[in-house]
Amino acid sequence: MTEHPTSHEGRQPVAARPQERTRPRQEAAAHAPLPAAVPPQPPAPPEAPQDPAGLARREGDRLRFVGAATRRIARGIDLDEIVLGLCRATVPTFSDAILVYLRDPLPVGDERPVAPFVLRLRRTDRLRLTDEDTEGALMGGVQVPVLGAPAEVAPAAELCEVIAGGALAEVLRGVRPVFGDSAAARAALPELLGDGKTLPAGHRSILAPLRGRRRVTGAAIFLRRPDRPAFEPDDLLVAAQLATHTALGIDKAVLYGREAYIADELQRTMLPEGLPQPTGVRLASRYLPAAETARVGGDWYDAIPLPGSRVALVVGDVMGHSMTSAAIMGQLRTTAQTLAGLDLPPQEVLHHLDEQAQRLGTDRMATCLYAVYDPVSHRITIANAGHPPPILLHLGGRAEVLRVPPGAPIGVGGVDFEAVELDAPAGATLLLYTDGLVESRLRDVWTGIEQLRERLAATAQLTGPDHSPPLEALCDDVLDMLGPGDRDDDIALLAARFDGIAPSDVAYWFLEPEDSAPGRARRLARRALTRWGLEELSDSVELLVSEVVTNAVRYAERPVTLRLLRTDVLRCEVGDDSPQLPRQRRARDTDEGGRGLFLVNRLARRWGATRLSTGKVVWFELSTQA
Repeated sequence: MTEHPTSHEGRQPVAARPQERTRPRQEAAAHAPLPAAVPPQPPAPPEAPQDPAGLARREGDRLRFVGAATRRIARGIDLDEIVLGLCRATVPTFSDAILVYLRDPLPVGDERPVAPFVLRLRRTDRLRLTDEDTEGALMGGVQVPVLGAPAEVAPAAELCEVIAGGALAEVLRGVRPVFGDSAAARAALPELLGDGKTLPAGHRSILAPLRGRRRVTGAAIFLRRPDRPAFEPDDLLVAAQLATHTALGIDKAVLYGREAYIADELQRTMLPEGLPQPTGVRLASRYLPAAETARVGGDWYDAIPLPGSRVALVVGDVMGHSMTSAAIMGQLRTTAQTLAGLDLPPQEVLHHLDEQAQRLGTDRMATCLYAVYDPVSHRITIANAGHPPPILLHLGGRAEVLRVPPGAPIGVGGVDFEAVELDAPAGATLLLYTDGLVESRLRDVWTGIEQLRERLAATAQLTGPDHSPPLEALCDDVLDMLGPGDRDDDIALLAARFDGIAPSDVAYWFLEPEDSAPGRARRLARRALTRWGLEELSDSVELLVSEVVTNAVRYAERPVTLRLLRTDVLRCEVGDDSPQLPRQRRARDTDEGGRGLFLVNRLARRWGATRLSTGKVVWFELSTQA
């Protein structure tokens, strides 16, 4: 009796059900006699069974591979990371080798690409595995074979110029990946690989254009060995996904690279290229961005030489870490340099900076500390606008947090700033810094200041009580105190070592603005040079002093000042109450005057003139070396 299939049996694979239904008929036919006129026929080959579970598993493996590969590509930030992510994601899982071409140069954003259209071979990866390494290199249950020597993948030309209207241009314009044995690919690959270069015989390949948001940025060739399963139509979709994510990542990397370049250039131009070396003080500085991926910030430092061998020391911090913050920082730094050139007191400089910040916008806030050091008087004048207080490291190793009125940040408006004048003994080191050095998520600002003070004192103890620690090494040691979680903000650091100028190396006089002043100035200068053992400079110094003092007496109404400073150079400064700065000009043969500054320019090592709030100072320097 024949049993009917149950409902459960009815859900069996379709390929199996006809065999069960025909089995009774086949058994009956086996016992029946064959007709004499019909020869026996061979049995038909069985139909290949379809395994839905296997197909679903392979589709799931393919989707998981695409997801993992695109995540790996998306992790890259710069160009090399993205291309490497594509290669590592596809070799050996999807292909045995890959060749990646990128446009050269790569267009940025909306830029029109330059002609001609050139592709450069950016990277090639090949599978080089041992027998042990092949374990786990599976795709859909198929083991990836080991690729032989690198020579099996023919070397491709490094550069390829895409001919307009050519086969390669048509494939790239079509955007969709194509099999390597298609007519379009067979015509395009020789153009891409170069003259006389072809893919290894028997290798299966896919040519995939890399198209970004606006244009084609390159191409990729995926290769499989002959003993590996050939690419399937679904693999074209996989290649398209990989190519799309790679091209979009390349666009992102190029834009990020351009932005990083602009940020670096902006930051570099905002900060001083080098520090001056004024008389009586040595300087060192450091700047650290908050992170490598955000190199632009609002922290800055500066050292500005002032008349009278003084120097202005500035450190500031604009709130924020954007290009806007850097731009505001640049404007404030330029304003500070201009105000310093007017020789304004520190509190007046901060007042004008506050007004400038308000003109830039209502939310333009910054902190700033402005100090002026005088190496002759060994004094320093400091004004603060909401900035962390400086630390003074004395020669004996004692570190002191200076008591400076904190003030309000720049940009608040309507706030008066107060300046204090403190001793700056020879051998001491003043440290100016931004809050990124002492404040983080793990500690408050005052805890960080105390840790910095202790670090400076401990470093000074290593060099002994009679020697100050080297300035550059001191800056490096200060930055070493930062822990892994202490880089939440930019860091600007300015260190000043006060050497000062000894009173015995300074000569200072007041001269009445009368006709006899130039002659008296020559005699005083000659006596000072004799006392210092610089008699060989007497003729040049007397001539130049006479010319500068004569020009000052001509316009001055109050006593003229004359000062000589002996350091590594001989510096002469002549001050008067006239704000008009002298300008060098070429005198005509018939002119009786106008040659004084010409002589100064020819004989002096350097010279200049600076306007003060009370007048001006004209100075020149002569080398003391024979």
